[in-house]
Amino acid sequence: MKFTKFAMASLVALGATVAAGSAFAQQRVTVNIGSSHPTTNIWAYAMKETFQPEVDRILKEGGGKFEVRWRENYGGTLYKFTDTRAAVRDGIVDVGMVGTVWENSAMPLQNVTYFTPFATTNHEQLIEIFDKLNATVPALRDSWAAQNMVPLSSLITDSYDIYANFPVTNMDALKNKRINAPGTSANWLRDTGATPVDGALTTYYTNIQTGVTQGALSFASGIGPARVYEVAKHLTRIDIGAMYFGSVAVNKKFFDKLPKEVQDAMVQAGKATSKAHGQHVTKTANAALETMKAAGLQITDLPAAEKTKWVNSLPNIVAPWLQTTGDAGKQVLKAYFDELRARGVKPLRDWEAQNR
Repeated sequence: MKFTKFAMASLVALGATVAAGSAFAQQRVTVNIGSSHPTTNIWAYAMKETFQPEVDRILKEGGGKFEVRWRENYGGTLYKFTDTRAAVRDGIVDVGMVGTVWENSAMPLQNVTYFTPFATTNHEQLIEIFDKLNATVPALRDSWAAQNMVPLSSLITDSYDIYANFPVTNMDALKNKRINAPGTSANWLRDTGATPVDGALTTYYTNIQTGVTQGALSFASGIGPARVYEVAKHLTRIDIGAMYFGSVAVNKKFFDKLPKEVQDAMVQAGKATSKAHGQHVTKTANAALETMKAAGLQITDLPAAEKTKWVNSLPNIVAPWLQTTGDAGKQVLKAYFDELRARGVKPLRDWEAQNR
């Protein structure tokens, strides 16, 4: 078979194109991502709906040199809520939802909001604050690194109130009542006359229905989907506040080995995820309240005088936390309240000033 000069030139050009394509072939990076909760949950939703597509978009618009192959492990397929820290720390997943609220022994600094109630009800603002604190406060940054993790995006709750099968018209109404208040939130009932009972969103309905408790300290975006309002017909707004819950984090050893382009994409996507998470919680909480009101939920506000009475009657619940966390705790507490003040927020009780 004879080749014309034109055919030979075409073959040479084709070979050069193939060689160039090989030299700049797209590199695939496999990332195991997951959570203890399904993607319908407020803390996992933005991971699937924002973080993953945002990483993909940034890498594609950056030239497409890298492509992420996502291996999804949502809904507790690999681990339960008690193991979120260990799962990311040990590389069971590369990126995961870490609930520091369940890790008060291993990561106490991250639970500062749970020891300083009545600070702020603005959960979207709280996300901004903790995105900044996790990146700039040495004690927090070192705490994450000590757990072999890098936080990418902050997770929060909307404000806690009381959902009960009785109206809370004043502080006396709480006397001798059993209220679900898991973990650190039990401190919020100190000296109120109520008895805190451990539990979770998955147990509140049955607890109230069977008389184990008469109500729960919780938030609309959680109570709504759990349908607790069917057995707790009264919502009393206490404005205990929004809480920092944890972060979407990446295993540090895994992160450090990633190409810089992929690292940068994850960091940028984390910021977008924080914003999307806050907006999703707002939407979910508002929708839940509308659904609950339509189902007969009675909503009232605790009178201002009674709220002040509650806030001021609490013992200094942050003091034991500071005794445990030492100078690092003071550093985090001050940084948190400085950020609140810088945004014009006036906490109902200035826990930081009280513990200087």
